[in-house]
Amino acid sequence: MSSKRQRNKARIGADAAHMGGAPGKAATGAPAAQPPSTRRNLLLAALGAAAVGGAAYGASAWWQSRQPQPAASMGASKPAARPAVIAGDGVRGPQGMVWVPGGVFQMGSDSKLAQPNEKPAHPVQVRGFWMDRSHVTNAQFRAFVDTTHYLTTAERKPDWDTLRVQSPPGTPRPPEEALVAGAMVFVGTDKPVDLRDWSQWWRYVPGANWKAPQGPGSSIAGKDDHPVVQVSYEDALAYARWAGKRLPTEAEWEFAARGGLEQATYAWGDDYQPDGQPMANIWDKSARGRFPVVPAIPVVSAKAGGAIGTQPVGTFLPNGYGLVDMTGNAWQWVADWFRADHFQQQAKAQGNNKPLDNPAGPQDSWDPDDAGVPPAAPRRVTRGGSFLCNEDYCLSYRPSARRGNDPFNPMSHIGFRLVSDAPKPAGQGDSDQVRREAARLGAGWDARRKPQP
Repeated sequence: MSSKRQRNKARIGADAAHMGGAPGKAATGAPAAQPPSTRRNLLLAALGAAAVGGAAYGASAWWQSRQPQPAASMGASKPAARPAVIAGDGVRGPQGMVWVPGGVFQMGSDSKLAQPNEKPAHPVQVRGFWMDRSHVTNAQFRAFVDTTHYLTTAERKPDWDTLRVQSPPGTPRPPEEALVAGAMVFVGTDKPVDLRDWSQWWRYVPGANWKAPQGPGSSIAGKDDHPVVQVSYEDALAYARWAGKRLPTEAEWEFAARGGLEQATYAWGDDYQPDGQPMANIWDKSARGRFPVVPAIPVVSAKAGGAIGTQPVGTFLPNGYGLVDMTGNAWQWVADWFRADHFQQQAKAQGNNKPLDNPAGPQDSWDPDDAGVPPAAPRRVTRGGSFLCNEDYCLSYRPSARRGNDPFNPMSHIGFRLVSDAPKPAGQGDSDQVRREAARLGAGWDARRKPQP
């Protein structure tokens, strides 16, 4: 086995939910509960209400149950021609967006790395669209708030109706004084802990919001170019309406994230770190140590890979379409409702294996694995993983990885990017600015497109 394969093999682990986080059902079929709805649970637990939620199997036990897989099962990407990167300049295409040409691709994954909700891989066709080159940043979101005076979900008192639907029938309504504005914050631990109990490293923090992602005393000063986080699904929709854009469908997001590579393990290819080079902002334990331990004196050098949190957008190389941070840094809301069985439903609907045309997602939510939460509780899809994804307890920095989240649950590692249905570009663009931007965003593609041994 090659050294590249050995490095990839070492990273096979349970896919984590948004908490950074507890795995779902392993590909072997071993039962494992999803983490409960964190916002609802921690609020109610603080009031003495029963905190429901099952324990998840630890990643180490899950790994031991896995069998070594042959190279053919690793999902090696097919050689691909370098896509033409077309960057909008505000005249020939929207400023800050790149053109994703659309086409037919295999959505989902049959890899042994894939969770059941990613299977089976099935052909899907999407039409071309413009996509934000990066996550929406703090500076961009500030411009929206300054113009509209919008208050985000985290800045408002929680609405009991949005908590009730995430709770078991009969859950009593908490007193009004307990419903305090805030959001979920990753706080880490001071020592290794049982990874089945996510509440040890997550807290509902009153006063946490997009301007103070870790709660009172924190800020986004000096982080204008970081992804905005602590935004809910409804916050993303509000921004999209203001910007004249929309959230991508799940199919559009995955097509764009793959960057022209068919069934590659990662957005950049099949090798986790080509030539030892980090490709995404995730929890690299060689620099940060064991998840979720946060040292008393935090490492602050993002360049060294030790800083815990978001990094400036574009810190890492773009994919084949010129998009940065499609995986890692911060999870991304997409438009679709989340159903754990949606890919199975899509595959059955195809019948003759004809590609589904521009699917818009299911009409409702269903997630039987989220312990203590009604299976039909509202869930929206998030994609891409975050700075908390790690080789021991998360593998969601893959284009096919998908999770459902309470649409009213802002967290310190969830952001978004948008798409536009602006007219298709006539060509690669003929302004000097467009040509320079296309050349810059396309740099490095040839090195990343090589199929792995």
